[in-house]
Amino acid sequence: MPLNPSLNIAVFAPAKINLYLHVTAKRNDGYHLIESLVVFANCGDQISAIPSGKLKLTIEGQFSGDLSPNSTNLVIKAALILAEFAGIQATGDIILTKNLPVASGIGGGSADAAATLCALIELWGISISTKNLFALAEKLGADVPVCLKGVPSIITGIGNEIISAPKLPKLWLVLVNPNISVSTANVFSKHQEKFSLTQPFTAKSQSVKKLANVLSNYRNDLTTAAKLVAPIIKDVLEAAEATENQLLTRLSGSGATCFSLFKTKNAADTAVKQLLTKHPLWWIKAASIHF
Repeated sequence: MPLNPSLNIAVFAPAKINLYLHVTAKRNDGYHLIESLVVFANCGDQISAIPSGKLKLTIEGQFSGDLSPNSTNLVIKAALILAEFAGIQATGDIILTKNLPVASGIGGGSADAAATLCALIELWGISISTKNLFALAEKLGADVPVCLKGVPSIITGIGNEIISAPKLPKLWLVLVNPNISVSTANVFSKHQEKFSLTQPFTAKSQSVKKLANVLSNYRNDLTTAAKLVAPIIKDVLEAAEATENQLLTRLSGSGATCFSLFKTKNAADTAVKQLLTKHPLWWIKAASIHF
């Protein structure tokens, strides 16, 4: 396959936010079944790829020191699984700019894997059906398919069953992480509460306030378990809830990142300033929803 040295592919890998997350059952293989409304923020990581005779991963960015560029990295795994499908050698210089905290409940690794698949399909000139692409994504992890889709979605099953969400209003989030990593498997292992009944989300909210009111009838079932694993999450939630004009505050995924909903950018920016004044060592970002 001839290399085109002028190619320089860049793909955005947005943060994934669970506006709610219900745990509905546990399978015999240990995986939990969930029901969640997922949205994507306009902050995230980035994958860049250029032609090269061999496969190489370089990690840059604020959280680069928390990852290793080896075969355990989902970026490398995505490259290898795609190359195997296409029957070619995996090549290319890949740069992961890691702006999102690692193991933080906002799908950074899954988004990176999805972005890698998209970047390398273009770099390598691969033709692949949507069905086969999502099958590869599912092999990389339960959250990778919805990150590949990249739009507001309702996910069920282990996270691999996806339907488009009802239309949502433009809204702003403030994401808060106390700069700690939390193991998703560990949080799920601590979940001892009664399983939630299925509670479909069908509301078409025309305003952020109405959406927040609807979401108040939902929850994140992993919150108690996440607090057991990382007690500081309680402090994060309390700090976020104390910000002016927040409409809803909740844990995302298995944590430790929490989020608050806001109606406007100004309100979100003000909350960021308030939080950083009191907690300058935390990772705190304002973001809008990425449609």
